[in-house]
Amino acid sequence: MAVKVKLPMGIENFKEMRTMGFYYVDKTGLIRGLLDNFAKVNLFTRPRRFGKTLNMSMLKYFFETGSDGTIFDGLAISEEKELCREYQGKFPVIAVSLKSVEGEDFEEAKGRLRAVIGTEALRFQFLTQSEHLSEKERQQYQALIHINENGLFAMEDEVLKDSLWMLSRFLRIHYGKNVIILIDEYDVPLDKAYQSGYYDSMVKLIRALFGQALKTNDSLHFAVLTGCLRVSKESIFTGLNNFKVYTVKDVCYNEFFGFTDMEIRTMLEYYGFMGWYDIIKEWYDGYRFGDLDVYCPWDVVSYCHALKMNTSIAPQNYWVNTSSNDIIRRFVSKAKSVTRNEIERLIDGDSVKKEVRQELTYRDLDSDIENLWSLLYTTGYLTQRGPQDGNMTELVIPNREIRWIFVEQIREWFRTEAAKDSRKLESFCRAFQENNIAAIEEGLNAYLKKTISIRDTNVKRDMKENFYHGILLGIFGHMDDWSVMSNAESGEGYSDIIVEVEDEEIGIVIELKYAENADFDAGCRKALQQMKDRNYEEILIDDGMRTIYRYGIACYKKRCKVISG
Repeated sequence: MAVKVKLPMGIENFKEMRTMGFYYVDKTGLIRGLLDNFAKVNLFTRPRRFGKTLNMSMLKYFFETGSDGTIFDGLAISEEKELCREYQGKFPVIAVSLKSVEGEDFEEAKGRLRAVIGTEALRFQFLTQSEHLSEKERQQYQALIHINENGLFAMEDEVLKDSLWMLSRFLRIHYGKNVIILIDEYDVPLDKAYQSGYYDSMVKLIRALFGQALKTNDSLHFAVLTGCLRVSKESIFTGLNNFKVYTVKDVCYNEFFGFTDMEIRTMLEYYGFMGWYDIIKEWYDGYRFGDLDVYCPWDVVSYCHALKMNTSIAPQNYWVNTSSNDIIRRFVSKAKSVTRNEIERLIDGDSVKKEVRQELTYRDLDSDIENLWSLLYTTGYLTQRGPQDGNMTELVIPNREIRWIFVEQIREWFRTEAAKDSRKLESFCRAFQENNIAAIEEGLNAYLKKTISIRDTNVKRDMKENFYHGILLGIFGHMDDWSVMSNAESGEGYSDIIVEVEDEEIGIVIELKYAENADFDAGCRKALQQMKDRNYEEILIDDGMRTIYRYGIACYKKRCKVISG
């Protein structure tokens, strides 16, 4: 059997991808597109983990003077002989990523920006000896790479604002060719600044930096920027002409970010994983870019890597670990009753129609919950389904993975909300150790009315039951004198929830069922019978619990019934 090339787990450097034996999905057609549809400044907005950084690295290695052109051999762009002769390896390239530009305050973030630009400027130290530059220009270049006694880049503020413009000018003078500028994750500094309270200061700095480099720059051949959010022109792109923005709504370039279905099939066939095609589609497909359905590359590669280690492993939530998912938390916390009903519909597999505003400032985001719908769409938590209906966009949750993220954030929000009334919470929990069925049922129904339910018939029963399971665990977690076990092995199976109140030697066994068609009695009876048949109380008896209460709980939408047995 032939040895397969390695899966590119976390590889974002194009040269490394091509020279160290990694599987590469050919996106070099993006180069042809940028040259055929020329614009001075191009901005691509896509959710995270859809290949933006790898594409930017690809552009750098294609255009940059002195790059090894052989790394493109066998790829689509290598067939464009005339284009390669004219453009490949012919331009000085400035390539920076702003994803690390953050800090607790403006000065710290500014220091990170100095480091990013200073490090890139250091790649061109030959400028210190360039005979094409004047002595004054060589001194100005030195100011870009100046490092202080603490080993930190120390360019002055005015130099920082002009830094990309200055560097491009020096490279143009040295090479006699205009410069290509690549700026990856351009909006991260603005996002972090907004979260940390220095947004206005960062906007002024980025506006000055971009204005010099992208607007009033005779040394610029063209520029490409990537990010998640299209920040309003009035914010940082003021006055830019010949400025093209390609968002998730655009058909142009839609196949170059994310994996298409054909690319997924080809990769799965190569690795022998076609048997997992349907489950991969359920979990990681569903994004709509323009008129094309795409998968999240990070998820698919991560799962295929896991399958190589263990073919019995279930799909995981890989995307969730690449961000804090604060957007969902903010959205759910701001949602009132109408919006919560819309969230329920989305989780249930339905859609909602909203006006999506793609030009926003970060300051706009929290001013109106309607703007958060737009943010969820542009960052990949929601996607478009069907054609545009005037100004309205039909939004859906793209796949099972993102649905899981919504559910987890709802649980987290609920735990926070429940904890606000500690007296009510403790009274509800004590009802379990007092075998007060009426209080348990009344209290749980009251909590369910305040949360967001899962009711769709397309959602599997275990997911529905797990949701209610999570609600109870979140509540019980506030009881300091309780030992709470979830899905613990006991008797001949795994019980949903087991509680030990050690000081009072009370044990509690809870089995939850989803009451199909609101048949609460049948659900409760089934739960109690399962506890009896599988002897779930065995672990409590072994641990010395003298009093044991068994509760069968059946839930449907925002109602429940409780039976003790």
